[in-house]
Amino acid sequence: MILLTPELHAALRVNANGSAEIDHDPAPVVKFFNPLGAATWLATELYDDGDTLFGLADLGFGCPELGCFSLSELAGIRLSFGLGIERDIGFSTTASLSVWADTARRAGSISQAQSIIWRIQSAPVSELPTDPEEGRGG
Repeated sequence: MILLTPELHAALRVNANGSAEIDHDPAPVVKFFNPLGAATWLATELYDDGDTLFGLADLGFGCPELGCFSLSELAGIRLSFGLGIERDIGFSTTASLSVWADTARRAGSISQAQSIIWRIQSAPVSELPTDPEEGRGG
């Protein structure tokens, strides 16, 4: 599988070029995962070298971290049954990377954060509490 299409490459580069802005907090562009394990990566930026990605990495130990990781290293990982790291072709989000990082840290993984974020994003607006007291559970 091609981990980065030309469109994803371009979107990641655009985000990298905007990283000098003070309020820079883009949504993840691409999600990579280990089909045989818990490791998951969300990338928001691709640096000038064409290999270094910035985003959220979760190796499955319960402590997702923001940082850099290598596209070529992800592509070079060989798993059992001839599998490798894959790109989630159905992944899309409007939540910023900081929301993903905070949610993943609280939930313990990117996978758990994905369930929470997508549930919130898909909830009809009328179902969300508008009264601050209503959202406190009592």
